[in-house]
Amino acid sequence: MSAGYLITLGDDLKRGLATFPVELAKKHARFIESRQQDDGGFGGRVEALDGTPLAADEATSDLYYAAFAIRSLVALGQLTPQVAQRAGNWLGQAWSPRLNVIDLVSWLYLSVVLQIEQGIETVSVQAAHTSVSSADVLQAIHRLEELRRPDGGYAKSMEGVSSSTYHSFLAALAYELVGQSPPEIARLMNFVKSRQRDDGGFVEIGPMKRSGTNPTAAAVALLKMYGEITPALKSDVAGFLSDVKASDGGYLANSRIPFPDGLSTFTALVTCRTLEIESPSPWRRVGAFMKSIEVPAGGFLAAGWDREADVEYTFYGLGIRALIGLEAKAAS
Repeated sequence: MSAGYLITLGDDLKRGLATFPVELAKKHARFIESRQQDDGGFGGRVEALDGTPLAADEATSDLYYAAFAIRSLVALGQLTPQVAQRAGNWLGQAWSPRLNVIDLVSWLYLSVVLQIEQGIETVSVQAAHTSVSSADVLQAIHRLEELRRPDGGYAKSMEGVSSSTYHSFLAALAYELVGQSPPEIARLMNFVKSRQRDDGGFVEIGPMKRSGTNPTAAAVALLKMYGEITPALKSDVAGFLSDVKASDGGYLANSRIPFPDGLSTFTALVTCRTLEIESPSPWRRVGAFMKSIEVPAGGFLAAGWDREADVEYTFYGLGIRALIGLEAKAAS
């Protein structure tokens, strides 16, 4: 399997956290490790962002959360052989030929990174009575074409009528993680470009008029993957990001949201790095926002109003810190 976007981003984040104090790295690593379940996977939140209880979620291993947990531990340089081996054993159990695109990308990423980091073979081996062969994986990848829509993009599910910018990005990542490219890339690029709006950013689904920070990040990453970045795009997206920067240093999900969050701030900064443009929000303020969502005992919150750290938002918080670190290195 090849590396590509996710592994390259992970390497960047690891470099950005290289000067992170060891004790702080271990503190966040301990928080992440506390979410590893008995079966070797990782659990998520016990409470949704809107405060709704999720009683079973934290105790249930989930590919989505497992990928964020391992990504964070790798970036921190804190992935231990014990944690990796348990995660690798669980990965065989977590396989299904009908994984949705989010879980498929998570499974593929985990398979690749565990091999890179620890030499753990997770494909073509027997794990918990589940044999996952390369042929099984490729069949699941090619089944993504069932989600392809006439506009060239990929829908979220079989029931989805409209293509999704984010899920189109995930589909491209899935292909890339097995060393392939989606069929008819030109159609995919035309689809992505059709999602740009007058504010300079990109929308998630066709009927939307107001761009979002996260679909813009997905669109820019897709365009970068296939060599479609232009000076006009850089200028347009820089203008959009200026509109969604918050006064406290973070970034908003869109221009009508009143508060910044860790996900939008991380994806905005990744977009700036992808396009090689300066962050419209000064780095000093970005750092202040990052510290405002950091939990002293370990982990990061989604935003200032959040009450519970989880492994997903801990990845975003660490990612923000890493990108600040990369910027500081570039400026020195």
